[in-house]
Amino acid sequence: MAETCHLEGKTVAVTGGGSGIGRAVALACAAEGANVVVADYGVDLDGSNPSSERARAVADEIAAAGGAAVAVAGDVSVFAVGAEIVAAACDTWGAIDGIACPAGVLRERMLFNMTEEEWDHVVAVHLKGHFNLYRAGLARMRKQPTGGSLVGFASGAFVASVAQANYAAAKGGVVSLTRSAALLAASLRLRGGPPINANCIAPVARTRMSENVPFEIETGEPADVAPMAVYLMSDAGREVNAQIYTVVGRRISVWNQPAELRSMWAPGDRWTPAGIAEMLPGAVGQEPHPFVVDLERRLSARAETPRSQP
Repeated sequence: MAETCHLEGKTVAVTGGGSGIGRAVALACAAEGANVVVADYGVDLDGSNPSSERARAVADEIAAAGGAAVAVAGDVSVFAVGAEIVAAACDTWGAIDGIACPAGVLRERMLFNMTEEEWDHVVAVHLKGHFNLYRAGLARMRKQPTGGSLVGFASGAFVASVAQANYAAAKGGVVSLTRSAALLAASLRLRGGPPINANCIAPVARTRMSENVPFEIETGEPADVAPMAVYLMSDAGREVNAQIYTVVGRRISVWNQPAELRSMWAPGDRWTPAGIAEMLPGAVGQEPHPFVVDLERRLSARAETPRSQP
Protein backbone atom coordinates (compact mmCIF):
# COMPACT_ATOMS: atom_id res chain seq x y z
CA MET A 1 0.00 0.00 0.00
CA ALA A 2 1.08 3.60 -0.58
CA GLU A 3 2.89 5.56 2.18
CA THR A 4 0.36 8.40 1.95
CA CYS A 5 -3.07 6.83 1.67
CA HIS A 6 -5.46 9.42 0.28
CA LEU A 7 -8.45 7.09 0.60
CA GLU A 8 -7.61 5.46 3.92
CA GLY A 9 -10.78 4.15 5.56
CA LYS A 10 -13.02 5.07 2.61
CA THR A 11 -15.14 2.72 0.55
CA VAL A 12 -15.44 3.24 -3.19
CA ALA A 13 -17.19 1.50 -6.08
CA VAL A 14 -15.72 1.36 -9.56
CA THR A 15 -17.79 0.27 -12.54
CA GLY A 16 -15.99 -1.39 -15.42
CA GLY A 17 -13.43 -2.28 -12.78
CA GLY A 18 -12.39 -5.51 -14.43
CA SER A 19 -10.32 -4.05 -17.26
CA GLY A 20 -8.87 -0.91 -18.81
CA ILE A 21 -9.33 2.39 -17.01
CA GLY A 22 -11.75 0.86 -14.52
CA ARG A 23 -9.21 -1.74 -13.44
CA ALA A 24 -6.50 0.93 -13.10
CA VAL A 25 -8.82 3.07 -10.96
CA ALA A 26 -9.84 0.12 -8.77
CA LEU A 27 -6.22 -0.89 -8.15
CA ALA A 28 -5.16 2.71 -7.46
CA CYS A 29 -8.00 3.21 -4.98
CA ALA A 30 -7.01 0.04 -3.15
CA ALA A 31 -3.36 1.11 -3.11
CA GLU A 32 -4.49 4.39 -1.52
CA GLY A 33 -6.22 2.55 1.32
CA ALA A 34 -9.81 2.23 0.07
CA ASN A 35 -12.13 -0.72 0.34
CA VAL A 36 -13.21 -1.35 -3.25
CA VAL A 37 -16.35 -2.72 -4.86
CA VAL A 38 -15.14 -3.95 -8.25
CA ALA A 39 -18.20 -3.86 -10.49
CA ASP A 40 -17.89 -5.35 -13.95
CA TYR A 41 -20.29 -7.24 -16.19
CA GLY A 42 -17.23 -8.78 -17.87
CA VAL A 43 -18.51 -8.31 -21.41
CA ASP A 44 -16.81 -8.03 -24.77
CA LEU A 45 -16.38 -4.59 -26.31
CA ASP A 46 -19.83 -4.75 -27.91
CA GLY A 47 -21.50 -5.77 -24.66
CA SER A 48 -21.81 -9.50 -25.38
CA ASN A 49 -20.68 -12.62 -23.49
CA PRO A 50 -21.05 -11.44 -19.88
CA SER A 51 -18.91 -13.09 -17.22
CA SER A 52 -18.06 -12.44 -13.58
CA GLU A 53 -14.44 -13.52 -14.05
CA ARG A 54 -12.99 -10.04 -14.68
CA ALA A 55 -14.50 -8.50 -11.54
CA ARG A 56 -13.42 -11.45 -9.38
CA ALA A 57 -9.89 -11.43 -10.82
CA VAL A 58 -9.34 -7.76 -9.91
CA ALA A 59 -10.88 -8.23 -6.46
CA ASP A 60 -8.53 -11.18 -5.91
CA GLU A 61 -5.59 -9.08 -7.13
CA ILE A 62 -6.43 -6.38 -4.59
CA ALA A 63 -6.78 -8.94 -1.80
CA ALA A 64 -3.44 -10.53 -2.74
CA ALA A 65 -1.81 -7.11 -2.34
CA GLY A 66 -3.24 -6.76 1.15
CA GLY A 67 -6.30 -4.70 0.29
CA ALA A 68 -10.03 -5.29 0.71
CA ALA A 69 -12.38 -5.78 -2.23
CA VAL A 70 -15.60 -7.46 -3.26
CA ALA A 71 -16.77 -8.22 -6.78
CA VAL A 72 -20.17 -7.45 -8.27
CA ALA A 73 -21.02 -8.72 -11.75
CA GLY A 74 -24.02 -6.93 -13.19
CA ASP A 75 -25.16 -4.77 -16.08
CA VAL A 76 -24.90 -1.13 -14.93
CA SER A 77 -27.65 -0.16 -17.39
CA VAL A 78 -30.11 -2.06 -15.16
CA PHE A 79 -31.57 0.18 -12.46
CA ALA A 80 -31.44 -2.45 -9.73
CA VAL A 81 -27.74 -3.13 -10.36
CA GLY A 82 -26.83 0.42 -9.35
CA ALA A 83 -28.52 -0.17 -6.01
CA GLU A 84 -26.85 -3.58 -5.74
CA ILE A 85 -23.38 -2.09 -6.18
CA VAL A 86 -23.97 0.58 -3.56
CA ALA A 87 -25.54 -1.98 -1.22
CA ALA A 88 -22.46 -4.21 -1.59
CA ALA A 89 -20.33 -1.35 -0.28
CA CYS A 90 -22.67 -0.40 2.54
CA ASP A 91 -23.45 -3.96 3.62
CA THR A 92 -19.75 -4.90 3.69
CA TRP A 93 -18.14 -1.75 5.08
CA GLY A 94 -21.00 0.44 6.27
CA ALA A 95 -20.73 3.34 3.82
CA ILE A 96 -20.15 4.43 0.24
CA ASP A 97 -17.65 7.30 0.01
CA GLY A 98 -16.91 7.40 -3.69
CA ILE A 99 -18.25 6.15 -7.00
CA ALA A 100 -16.29 6.12 -10.26
CA CYS A 101 -18.05 5.12 -13.48
CA PRO A 102 -15.65 4.16 -16.30
CA ALA A 103 -17.85 1.28 -17.57
CA GLY A 104 -18.76 1.56 -21.24
CA VAL A 105 -19.34 -0.13 -24.58
CA LEU A 106 -19.15 0.90 -28.22
CA ARG A 107 -21.37 0.43 -31.26
CA GLU A 108 -19.48 2.33 -33.93
CA ARG A 109 -21.64 3.37 -36.88
CA MET A 110 -22.38 6.43 -38.99
CA LEU A 111 -25.53 8.19 -37.79
CA PHE A 112 -27.46 7.47 -40.99
CA ASN A 113 -26.69 3.73 -40.69
CA MET A 114 -27.15 3.34 -36.94
CA THR A 115 -29.76 0.87 -35.72
CA GLU A 116 -32.09 1.49 -32.81
CA GLU A 117 -30.33 -1.22 -30.80
CA GLU A 118 -26.91 0.34 -31.45
CA TRP A 119 -28.23 3.64 -30.14
CA ASP A 120 -30.16 2.28 -27.17
CA HIS A 121 -27.45 -0.01 -25.86
CA VAL A 122 -24.65 2.58 -25.84
CA VAL A 123 -26.84 5.27 -24.28
CA ALA A 124 -28.12 2.77 -21.68
CA VAL A 125 -24.68 1.60 -20.54
CA HIS A 126 -23.01 5.02 -20.47
CA LEU A 127 -25.76 7.48 -19.55
CA LYS A 128 -28.28 5.34 -17.69
CA GLY A 129 -25.40 3.47 -16.07
CA HIS A 130 -24.18 6.74 -14.58
CA PHE A 131 -27.71 7.64 -13.47
CA ASN A 132 -28.21 4.28 -11.78
CA LEU A 133 -25.02 4.63 -9.76
CA TYR A 134 -25.45 8.32 -9.02
CA ARG A 135 -29.04 7.83 -7.90
CA ALA A 136 -28.23 4.99 -5.53
CA GLY A 137 -25.04 6.62 -4.31
CA LEU A 138 -26.55 10.04 -3.60
CA ALA A 139 -29.44 8.49 -1.69
CA ARG A 140 -26.88 7.10 0.74
CA MET A 141 -24.27 9.90 0.66
CA ARG A 142 -26.76 12.64 1.57
CA LYS A 143 -27.46 10.78 4.83
CA GLN A 144 -23.79 10.26 5.72
CA PRO A 145 -22.06 12.99 7.76
CA THR A 146 -18.98 12.53 5.58
CA GLY A 147 -20.88 12.89 2.28
CA GLY A 148 -19.12 11.41 -0.72
CA SER A 149 -17.83 11.87 -4.25
CA LEU A 150 -19.14 11.05 -7.72
CA VAL A 151 -16.70 10.72 -10.61
CA GLY A 152 -18.28 10.46 -14.03
CA PHE A 153 -16.35 9.44 -17.10
CA ALA A 154 -16.96 11.58 -20.14
CA SER A 155 -14.86 11.90 -23.30
CA GLY A 156 -13.69 14.64 -25.61
CA ALA A 157 -16.08 12.96 -28.04
CA PHE A 158 -18.99 14.65 -26.24
CA VAL A 159 -18.12 17.70 -28.37
CA ALA A 160 -18.93 15.67 -31.52
CA SER A 161 -18.09 12.42 -33.29
CA VAL A 162 -18.31 11.36 -36.90
CA ALA A 163 -18.77 7.62 -36.40
CA GLN A 164 -19.93 7.40 -32.77
CA ALA A 165 -22.93 9.71 -32.44
CA ASN A 166 -24.47 7.38 -29.87
CA TYR A 167 -21.32 7.46 -27.73
CA ALA A 168 -20.93 11.24 -28.12
CA ALA A 169 -24.56 11.84 -27.17
CA ALA A 170 -24.27 9.56 -24.14
CA LYS A 171 -21.10 11.29 -22.96
CA GLY A 172 -22.73 14.69 -23.43
CA GLY A 173 -25.53 13.41 -21.24
CA VAL A 174 -23.01 12.24 -18.65
CA VAL A 175 -21.54 15.76 -18.53
CA SER A 176 -24.95 17.37 -17.99
CA LEU A 177 -26.01 14.69 -15.49
CA THR A 178 -22.81 15.16 -13.49
CA ARG A 179 -23.19 18.94 -13.48
CA SER A 180 -26.77 18.47 -12.26
CA ALA A 181 -25.53 16.19 -9.46
CA ALA A 182 -22.92 18.81 -8.58
CA LEU A 183 -25.54 21.55 -8.42
CA LEU A 184 -27.76 19.36 -6.26
CA ALA A 185 -24.83 18.60 -3.96
CA ALA A 186 -24.03 22.30 -3.58
CA SER A 187 -27.69 23.03 -2.83
CA LEU A 188 -27.84 20.32 -0.18
CA ARG A 189 -24.65 21.60 1.40
CA LEU A 190 -26.03 25.16 1.49
CA ARG A 191 -28.95 23.80 3.50
CA GLY A 192 -26.67 22.10 6.01
CA GLY A 193 -26.10 18.82 4.20
CA PRO A 194 -22.84 16.89 4.04
CA PRO A 195 -20.01 17.63 1.60
CA ILE A 196 -20.66 15.92 -1.74
CA ASN A 197 -18.93 16.67 -5.02
CA ALA A 198 -19.47 15.49 -8.58
CA ASN A 199 -16.98 15.84 -11.42
CA CYS A 200 -16.10 14.30 -14.78
CA ILE A 201 -12.87 12.88 -16.13
CA ALA A 202 -12.50 12.86 -19.91
CA PRO A 203 -9.70 10.31 -20.31
CA VAL A 204 -7.60 9.47 -23.33
CA ALA A 205 -5.86 6.13 -22.89
CA ARG A 206 -5.01 2.92 -24.72
CA THR A 207 -7.85 0.53 -23.95
CA ARG A 208 -10.04 -1.97 -25.78
CA MET A 209 -12.35 0.93 -26.68
CA SER A 210 -9.56 2.95 -28.30
CA GLU A 211 -7.97 0.18 -30.36
CA ASN A 212 -10.03 0.94 -33.46
CA VAL A 213 -9.60 4.72 -33.48
CA PRO A 214 -8.66 5.33 -37.15
CA PHE A 215 -6.39 8.32 -36.62
CA GLU A 216 -3.42 9.39 -34.54
CA ILE A 217 -4.34 11.12 -31.29
CA GLU A 218 -2.50 12.14 -28.17
CA THR A 219 -2.92 9.26 -25.78
CA GLY A 220 -1.67 7.68 -22.58
CA GLU A 221 -2.20 4.61 -20.42
CA PRO A 222 -5.06 3.69 -18.05
CA ALA A 223 -2.70 4.08 -15.10
CA ASP A 224 -2.23 7.74 -16.05
CA VAL A 225 -5.95 8.37 -15.43
CA ALA A 226 -6.31 6.65 -12.06
CA PRO A 227 -4.58 9.26 -9.83
CA MET A 228 -7.11 11.91 -10.87
CA ALA A 229 -10.00 9.65 -9.88
CA VAL A 230 -8.33 9.02 -6.52
CA TYR A 231 -7.79 12.75 -5.98
CA LEU A 232 -11.41 13.67 -6.78
CA MET A 233 -12.70 11.06 -4.31
CA SER A 234 -10.26 12.03 -1.57
CA ASP A 235 -10.69 14.69 1.09
CA ALA A 236 -8.04 16.75 -0.73
CA GLY A 237 -10.34 17.05 -3.75
CA ARG A 238 -13.65 17.45 -1.93
CA GLU A 239 -13.96 21.18 -2.74
CA VAL A 240 -13.62 20.50 -6.48
CA ASN A 241 -17.13 20.42 -7.95
CA ALA A 242 -18.87 20.54 -11.36
CA GLN A 243 -15.63 20.27 -13.35
CA ILE A 244 -14.51 18.32 -16.42
CA TYR A 245 -10.85 17.35 -16.59
CA THR A 246 -9.09 15.83 -19.56
CA VAL A 247 -6.45 13.35 -18.39
CA VAL A 248 -4.02 12.06 -21.02
CA GLY A 249 -0.52 10.87 -20.25
CA ARG A 250 1.23 13.58 -18.22
CA ARG A 251 -1.34 16.28 -19.13
CA ILE A 252 -4.37 17.35 -17.11
CA SER A 253 -6.59 20.10 -18.54
CA VAL A 254 -9.79 21.69 -17.30
CA TRP A 255 -12.70 22.37 -19.67
CA ASN A 256 -14.58 25.63 -19.91
CA GLN A 257 -18.04 26.07 -18.45
CA PRO A 258 -20.85 26.71 -20.97
CA ALA A 259 -22.08 30.29 -21.12
CA GLU A 260 -23.83 32.62 -23.56
CA LEU A 261 -21.27 34.77 -25.39
CA ARG A 262 -23.15 37.34 -27.48
CA SER A 263 -26.76 38.47 -27.83
CA MET A 264 -28.91 40.53 -30.19
CA TRP A 265 -32.41 41.93 -29.82
CA ALA A 266 -35.23 42.26 -32.32
CA PRO A 267 -35.85 45.83 -33.44
CA GLY A 268 -39.61 45.29 -33.12
CA ASP A 269 -41.90 43.02 -31.18
CA ARG A 270 -40.28 39.83 -32.44
CA TRP A 271 -37.78 38.50 -34.95
CA THR A 272 -38.54 37.67 -38.56
CA PRO A 273 -36.40 35.25 -40.60
CA ALA A 274 -35.35 38.16 -42.83
CA GLY A 275 -34.34 40.24 -39.83
CA ILE A 276 -32.28 37.39 -38.39
CA ALA A 277 -30.58 36.84 -41.77
CA GLU A 278 -29.65 40.51 -41.90
CA MET A 279 -28.35 40.94 -38.36
CA LEU A 280 -27.05 37.57 -37.13
CA PRO A 281 -23.79 37.42 -39.17
CA GLY A 282 -22.53 40.73 -37.81
CA ALA A 283 -24.07 40.67 -34.33
CA VAL A 284 -24.16 37.16 -32.88
CA GLY A 285 -22.41 35.23 -35.66
CA GLN A 286 -21.13 31.69 -35.13
CA GLU A 287 -18.69 30.06 -32.78
CA PRO A 288 -16.19 27.89 -34.69
CA HIS A 289 -16.41 24.21 -33.85
CA PRO A 290 -12.87 22.82 -33.57
CA PHE A 291 -13.70 19.49 -35.24
CA VAL A 292 -15.51 21.18 -38.14
CA VAL A 293 -12.69 23.70 -38.56
CA ASP A 294 -10.16 20.87 -38.72
CA LEU A 295 -12.20 18.97 -41.32
CA GLU A 296 -12.59 22.11 -43.43
CA ARG A 297 -8.85 22.74 -43.22
CA ARG A 298 -8.11 19.21 -44.37
CA LEU A 299 -10.65 19.50 -47.17
CA SER A 300 -9.09 22.77 -48.31
CA ALA A 301 -5.60 21.26 -48.23
CA ARG A 302 -6.80 18.31 -50.30
CA ALA A 303 -8.35 20.66 -52.88
CA GLU A 304 -5.10 22.58 -53.18
CA THR A 305 -2.96 19.46 -53.65
CA PRO A 306 -2.28 18.92 -57.37
CA ARG A 307 -3.54 15.61 -58.66
CA SER A 308 -0.93 13.29 -60.10
CA GLN A 309 -1.07 12.83 -63.83
CA PRO A 310 -1.75 9.34 -65.19
